[in-house]
Amino acid sequence: MHANGHPAGAQRRGAMPRVKRTRVPASGFTLIEVMVVMVLIAAASLLAVGAFNGGGMRGAKLHAAAREVAAQLRFTRAVAISSGQPQEFTIDPGARSWRAAKGRSGDLPSAGEVVFIGARELRPTAGQGVVRFFPDGAATGGRVRFLANGAGWDVDVAWLTGEVRLQRAQGRP
Repeated sequence: MHANGHPAGAQRRGAMPRVKRTRVPASGFTLIEVMVVMVLIAAASLLAVGAFNGGGMRGAKLHAAAREVAAQLRFTRAVAISSGQPQEFTIDPGARSWRAAKGRSGDLPSAGEVVFIGARELRPTAGQGVVRFFPDGAATGGRVRFLANGAGWDVDVAWLTGEVRLQRAQGRP
């Protein structure tokens, strides 16, 4: 008998039998291994996007220029609405430059092709294009197209609402 009053080998009523626990080695991946795989996937994705997205670095520069022009068109529209005065955005694809409201101006990348499609009556000189925004938000409308290696971006200005949209170019102008 044991000191607790039970015969040797006997168990108390309701007590669970003891199970011998063995240590199982942990399986899975460490945090560092997961992070390395994620970095490799991200790098491969960036390379693939660059290769298939309009000519690599040239396409990226044109996309950045299209985003900048879209932002400046939106700014010019906002100034027209807030000031109550018509405002103009002027682009000169030949000189690779643009001018927006409040004296803002900038350059376009030298690579690729830039085309403006809009109202001929508003062109200050041959080759330049103008989009005029009115105090009610409407505009004369137009499109600035950025092309490189057969791919490109369109910045469209709706004439009725003045809404500015940036989207992939579809076909030739």
